[in-house]
Formats: sequence, structure tokens, C-alpha cells
Amino acid sequence: MSYLTGNDMHGGYGGADILRGCTITVDRGEVAVVVGPNGAGKTTAMKAMFGMLSLRQGNVKLGDRDISNLSPQDRVKQGMAFVPQTSNVFTGMTVEENLEMGAFIREDDFSQTMEHVFDLFPVLKEKRNQPAGELSGGQRQQVAVGRALMTNPEVLMLDEPTAGVSPIVMDELFDRILEIKATGIAILMVEQNARQALNIADKGFVLVTGENRFTDTGEALLASPEVRRSFLGG
Repeated sequence: MSYLTGNDMHGGYGGADILRGCTITVDRGEVAVVVGPNGAGKTTAMKAMFGMLSLRQGNVKLGDRDISNLSPQDRVKQGMAFVPQTSNVFTGMTVEENLEMGAFIREDDFSQTMEHVFDLFPVLKEKRNQPAGELSGGQRQQVAVGRALMTNPEVLMLDEPTAGVSPIVMDELFDRILEIKATGIAILMVEQNARQALNIADKGFVLVTGENRFTDTGEALLASPEVRRSFLGG
């Protein structure tokens, strides 16, 4: 059984369903990637699993518990962390203050977690007293991921983490994601850079119009002629 499951999800905004029965799962120590064309429902599916969108049908389970009716705040308390694609740092706060904001739910000493974040992203330690608004796009993404890790999550959800960054920064970020995975955290990621994302994925979900078109290991999806032709540019 997977640790986080969005099962048979139907829902959308207003009266129209964007999700039409898709199922997405991820287990601890695993990277699951959701890819597909624009408008396929990738981000909507992730928001539904984090409680930012109510489902008309289907459910979301964390372990053996149905969390479909929990608010996003309560899902954070259950061990879920979500990094949105944009507006994901407090630009007027320093790097260190941003990370401290991530630990708002914790009552224990989180200094060790912060050191772990600085080990993952050394540039953040170097710029810890610098306002996040002065950082490059790639460095801001590191702050956003680091702040999510400060909650000490069991599940890390990333919406387009490499959007707008250079290929070198993308590769570095994917390397860090693999390091995070090695600690046993379940990582669910929506990505436009499908080929590169599937390269690091244990499993992949190709969505089209809110439905599962293909579900397999990252390796198998990359090897599929149909997936390559339709979604990976040949």
C-alpha cells in the first residue's frame, strides 16, 4: 500500500470537473512524478491531495487514514508539505527567517533540521542573512524547498520546482531531491520538464484531461515509444 493516495479523484473549479477519475500514489522513500500536457490537471490533482480543492468524488488517504476532509493546515500537521510554483518565499524576510517560518508547527528544537537544510543547500547558509527577494530564481526555489523540509514532513509535494531555472540549476535541484528521497521522505512532483523528471522517478503518472493515460515506472515511461512520441517530443 502506498503512503499517500489520491484515489479516483473528480473535482475542479466552479461547475466543471478538471479531474476525471485520476489516481496518484507515492510511497515513502520514493519519487513519483506527474506529467502531461498543459491543462491536463497535474497541479489541480496535487492541490486536491493537499486539501486546496474539494473533491466531488474519490478520496485522499495518508497511510490508512482518510484525510479527504482535512484542511491543508491539518494535513501539514499530519506530515505533508507543499511547495507551490510561484510566490513561495517571503521576499522581505531573510533566508534564515524564511526557514524559521517553516518550523511554525514545531515545538521542539529545530536547529538540527536547519543544519540539514544548509547541508543540502550550502548557498543558503552562505546567504542566510540576505533577504530572499534578492536571491536568484533557483536560490529562491531552494529556500522554498528548505522551508517545507523545516516542518519535518513525511510527504514533500513540489509543483513545478524547476520552472524558470537554467538546466544546470535544474540538474542540481533534482540531485537534491534524490538526497531528500534517500532520507525516506515520499516525494510527489508535478513537472513540465517531463523527460528529466522521469529520469529520477520511481513511478510516473501521465495525465490527459484529468485522467490517467499512462502509469508505470519512470524508466518504463521513458522507454515507451507512445509516451515519447506524444509527451516527450519524440
